[in-house]
Amino acid sequence: MENEELQKMKELVARLNEASEAYYNGRAELMSDYQWDAMFDELKKLEEKTGTILEDSPTANVSADTTAGQKEAHEYAALSLAKTKKVEDLVRWADGRKIWLSWKLDGLTLVVTYDRGKLQKVVTRGDGHIGTNITHLASAIEGILPKITDRGHIVIRGEAVISYADFNAFVMETGEDYANPRNLASGSLSLKDVEEVKRRKIHWIPFTLVHSDEQIDSWGEQMQWLDDLGFTTVQRQMIDHPDHMHIQQAVDAWSDLVSHDQNPYPVDGLVIGYDDVIYASTGEVTGHHATRAGYAFKWQDTAVQTTLDHIEWSCAASAITPVAVFEPVELEGTTVRRASLCNISECMRLGIGEKGTVLSVIKANKIIPKVISVVRKEGELIIPEICPVCGAPARVDVSEVSHTQVLRCTNNACAARKLKKFTRFVSRQACDIDGISEATLARFINEGWISRNGDIYRLVSHRDEIAQLDGFGEKSADNLVSSITKARKVNDVRLLYALSIPLVGQDVVKRLLGAYPLETLVDMAVHAAQEDVFSSIDGIGPEKSSSFVRWFQTEENRKDFEDLLQEIEVNATQIRAEGDRCKGMTFVVTGDVHQYKNRNELKAYIESQGGKVTGSVSKSTDYLINNDVTSTSSKNTKAKSLGIPILSEQDFIDRFVS
Repeated sequence: MENEELQKMKELVARLNEASEAYYNGRAELMSDYQWDAMFDELKKLEEKTGTILEDSPTANVSADTTAGQKEAHEYAALSLAKTKKVEDLVRWADGRKIWLSWKLDGLTLVVTYDRGKLQKVVTRGDGHIGTNITHLASAIEGILPKITDRGHIVIRGEAVISYADFNAFVMETGEDYANPRNLASGSLSLKDVEEVKRRKIHWIPFTLVHSDEQIDSWGEQMQWLDDLGFTTVQRQMIDHPDHMHIQQAVDAWSDLVSHDQNPYPVDGLVIGYDDVIYASTGEVTGHHATRAGYAFKWQDTAVQTTLDHIEWSCAASAITPVAVFEPVELEGTTVRRASLCNISECMRLGIGEKGTVLSVIKANKIIPKVISVVRKEGELIIPEICPVCGAPARVDVSEVSHTQVLRCTNNACAARKLKKFTRFVSRQACDIDGISEATLARFINEGWISRNGDIYRLVSHRDEIAQLDGFGEKSADNLVSSITKARKVNDVRLLYALSIPLVGQDVVKRLLGAYPLETLVDMAVHAAQEDVFSSIDGIGPEKSSSFVRWFQTEENRKDFEDLLQEIEVNATQIRAEGDRCKGMTFVVTGDVHQYKNRNELKAYIESQGGKVTGSVSKSTDYLINNDVTSTSSKNTKAKSLGIPILSEQDFIDRFVS
């Protein structure tokens, strides 16, 4: 073997392993997925050419899990899947056999074991043979059931993921710096505090039944069996005739779901697997791949080159974020002009310069514009010393969590620094003001029209000025005024959530309002001598109580809240328990509702009466609520097969309300 080739392989192995170690353990990412894949493919080609695989090569190892904790050998090796970006490879692999297509979820794989109906252990994938036992965190991870009805020995593999919505809410509420949901999930699993992990809202989604005492030879039936046990398994589609046309059609349909943001969880591709699990288990093991266990498909990221025009420094939430503004390019059917550079560390890693720098840009996973490399650098990046919005001093901080360098505005009162908070305020889960996006809010802030929440309602006085802005016009201005007018009636749950009080998400808001009405809550917080005044409320504790009290005892926040109340009408929701009509029962709500304002209001009532609402029908479901009782939908069909009663909305009201 040529010394030059060996040296190159060693260099690639070192860089890939270093990046993987950061990738799997919650630290700042060292390279993009696009770059990692390119290096990995280059390493594989060198290994094939030379016939040599270095001992620590990532082509022969699964991951670099350094999670602290008790190490434990897997009962069944958790091998990774071979991957491709070509549909014809999937067709060839399927070989005419019935297959299933499912999401390749972008999180951390956990192996969960049950014996005699009880959870026994939860272990990270690790290197595929030895992982870390994190059973102590099981109660903090949604989807890992403490008990199931089957009494046998069951081993399930699934992905721990955080939805985009929960990721954005967590980052906004805490100000912590994470690159993406996977980065947050991996960092969370190294924590010891169960309550702290629970705050991250990690969901575990099973994608493989590794072992059960039941003889189930169909992968589709295995997944259905897990669903019937109460798990929420990976979304999937069966392909009976896996020729090129049918697989291409399926891949295109799933790609559209990603492109149109129809999947709440991060994904980095698709997985195909045989329905015949006996046949799937007969394949060979090549490197760290089981040849018939499945095949991963990753979307081909098309990279284009463009020229940087300038770096825009966008002040929002807790950081001043660098954004690359470049000559327009076409990517995935849309025109792209901008891409976030995340933070100072990412700019340094890429080697970003000034105007004239040539960039290589992709749309990562068909969604997010991303600069993947600098092709030719011009000049040096100049980091601003003052906030571009308020003119206050700016400083570079190093995050204690992810060790990334982040530029921050030092002025807590900076309106642009509150952009993320204003965005949450107008969101559907909060005050639900339709037609106001984050970009629109940023423009209004720059115009000087918004500095506090109440100003959002006072935008109606700027109607004529808004109509003159580029991209608006008379109709858009009228629609905006209509949305604001409609949103002046706000219920107390939405209002408290809209305030972006640190650590106070929707669950905390409901628990607080379940104990006291809004006016009492605010009065108690303002006059509290001890910050833990609400800590005795179930699910609150001293930390959340202190955060709530401190927020209302801060003069600026209190004045902002009092000013806001002058612009809105607050309605009290009936979330304080007035009985136990639904106690111990599990409901699934589907379809349109007519007598409740929306499904969330119906859900709130059920929860206030001691009930639980889940998203899928299983053996643990007591009632399915659907106004179309005779529907042949999948939920109705499953409920009928399990003997679960289907109630109309009126049936529910007659039985559990009247």
